[in-house]
Amino acid sequence: MKNEKRAGGRRGADPSSGSSRLTGRGRMRRNVPVALAERSYEVEIGQDWLETIGRRIVDRVGSDRFALVTVPPVARRHAPILTRGLKARGAHVRRIVVPDGDATKNLTELGKLYDRFLDAGMDRQSAVISLGGGVVGDLGGFAAATFLRGISFVQVPTTVLAMVDASIGGKTGVNLPRGKNLVGAFHQPRGVYLDVATLRSLPPRQRSAGMAELIKAAAIWDAGFFDWLEPRIEAFLRLDPKVVIPALERGCGIKAEIVARDEREGGLRRLLNFGHTLAHAIEAHANFRGILHGEAVAIGMVFAAERSEALGFAPAGTRSRLESVLERAGLPTRPPSRPRRAYLSAIAVDKKKEGSRIHFVVSRGIGRAQTALLAPREILPPGWKA
Repeated sequence: MKNEKRAGGRRGADPSSGSSRLTGRGRMRRNVPVALAERSYEVEIGQDWLETIGRRIVDRVGSDRFALVTVPPVARRHAPILTRGLKARGAHVRRIVVPDGDATKNLTELGKLYDRFLDAGMDRQSAVISLGGGVVGDLGGFAAATFLRGISFVQVPTTVLAMVDASIGGKTGVNLPRGKNLVGAFHQPRGVYLDVATLRSLPPRQRSAGMAELIKAAAIWDAGFFDWLEPRIEAFLRLDPKVVIPALERGCGIKAEIVARDEREGGLRRLLNFGHTLAHAIEAHANFRGILHGEAVAIGMVFAAERSEALGFAPAGTRSRLESVLERAGLPTRPPSRPRRAYLSAIAVDKKKEGSRIHFVVSRGIGRAQTALLAPREILPPGWKA
């Protein structure tokens, strides 16, 4: 068992004390920089400003032709407002609606997307806007990364999970039948724009699933943020803006800090995969249907914390505290009942493999994490049962 560099364990400032500035009609907007030299951009967080986002995208990207990639419910509720802002700046917009759900992230749908780009007359000066959750962010972003060897794209996430995780950092990709995100590219967006008002249309289950990634960020990086978030879980799920906006700002800030220090997942960025080893196995066994990514991650985090305690990385009580918070968020915490060999088979194609071992993210206690290079049998020891 080989241990690697650990990080985290810091006590962050109260998220509600972050800097902000007024936008139209007196609403607050907060900006989180993602510092990547010439690829730098900002995550801009506001409320009820989707039409303004459209105008800002045109000004930021400098293109007059956009492919707006989205899914049916988002296309109905939010795409017309965003499109109105884009057209107000003289842009031509082709709306492309793809099926909802993680099963859409496949090579067949990717090929269809390229055809739609060609039908729309897209060229190297055109840009892609991903409007929706992590699925359209990953699929639309990967299409942008590879179409004509790469064109600009922008993220406008409308789910909690996409806002705090999938939209930031430039990871794009699709699934293969044998595993999740096995084909992809790093392609940084030109900007990320969050309108927290879009979260009102999310069903409760989607809100809870998104909280998994927010809790994960606190659990691996910022014990102070975890302390702040712990008593506010229910308020976040009610979308209380006094909680949602500062929580999203800090969650995005954690992701931005990590990405700025390790853009291409050479070491530190692997910490963001806390809970994802088992989660991806669960999703693969379900054929990417029936379980949301955040739900699988919640199960994977409790499992990872349990193994962290058993292997001597985390102090006793880490798993129970994390499990309690996730359950209050309405998330599952126990893996589906499948044979150990089935989980071992799925883990064997984990994209974090190095030879015959896997970079498994372990907890060092709330707010601290590290990676450990483990054999699959160390992750899932003999006698382990789901």
